[in-house]
Amino acid sequence: MYWSVVSAKYLDGYRLAVTFEDGKSGVVDLEPHLRRAPVFRRLLDRQAFKDFHINRDFGVICWKDDLDIAPGTLYAEATATGKTARVAERPAKYGRKQRRAKAE
Repeated sequence: MYWSVVSAKYLDGYRLAVTFEDGKSGVVDLEPHLRRAPVFRRLLDRQAFKDFHINRDFGVICWKDDLDIAPGTLYAEATATGKTARVAERPAKYGRKQRRAKAE
């Protein structure tokens, strides 16, 4: 697939420089993913995080026990246009709009 990873290089922290099969490349910071999903928490140990390889059969970055992050996720983040979704800290107040009385 076009988002298959063909090369990856550790930069710093939890950031990787990745290049995809279609020639596009970019930098991804995986820290949010590692903190969000319990299965990835062991990769918060930087030595464990640095010990990755590319599974060429599937075009994914893998760690021990074949733990991997979907290449589509990496592709979306690495090739982002700079536009990101904003998430509200509190949900908006939904309800009926107040109708204004018509002036006569």
